[in-house]
Amino acid sequence: MSHSVAGEPPSAGRRAAPLTTAVYSTAEWDLLTGLPGRVLVAAALPGPGRPPRGVAAGLAGLDAVAAGRVSDSDLVRAVVTAIYARHDGSSTGVERLTDVVDLLAACRAAVRVLERRADPADSAAYRQWVESVAARVCRAAGGGSSPADRRLLDRLGGALGLR
Repeated sequence: MSHSVAGEPPSAGRRAAPLTTAVYSTAEWDLLTGLPGRVLVAAALPGPGRPPRGVAAGLAGLDAVAAGRVSDSDLVRAVVTAIYARHDGSSTGVERLTDVVDLLAACRAAVRVLERRADPADSAAYRQWVESVAARVCRAAGGGSSPADRRLLDRLGGALGLR
């Protein structure tokens, strides 16, 4: 969470303007803004041992992404703002969503970017938020307790440095 130079929280508890993307390279920012959508789709895809997903699972994932709008983290709010501002059809990595290995590698890459550039509290909030997107999709699909879903969530949490 961002704080003033003196270490005090901003007077209103939040910045009025979103976090600047100048801290991140274009590739890093694309990774951070694309990862929530990639996680949502990967969690919503049917797979061996995973129950069929329906519209409710996709909507739960979208709701989880949107929940980032009210996060205490400036970074999470800035990412959500960038996701919703993206109306030009630019790619967010959706074409690679079916490859879980690639998704987990992207999660590990995002963790490395966050370790180098983000406030530790913002880093933790972002990583937990991204994991919550997958968890909500799995729960909405009624399979949050299936072994395959637990395995996906465990692998995702590990790649995000949460386990």
